Amino acid sequence: MDENELLELKKEIDEAKSKISELTGTQKQLMKDLKEKWDCPSFEEGRTKYTKLGQEITALNEKIEKGVKELNEKYEL
Repeated sequence: MDENELLELKKEIDEAKSKISELTGTQKQLMKDLKEKWDCPSFEEGRTKYTKLGQEITALNEKIEKGVKELNEKYEL
């Protein structure tokens, strides 16, 4: 391996370190937001809450659709 190849490899390593640092910072900020905004201290708790909220939204949409259908039938809309 010559000097140019070593310099190129060093450059790639430095870029990878920088990207890792950036992604780590992003992850920390997202975890902080998850805790502060949604009261979920871990990713798994966030996933569980997301699933639960999705189910609640689906149930509410079904209730709304049923209510609208009943009103349409009752008042012949």
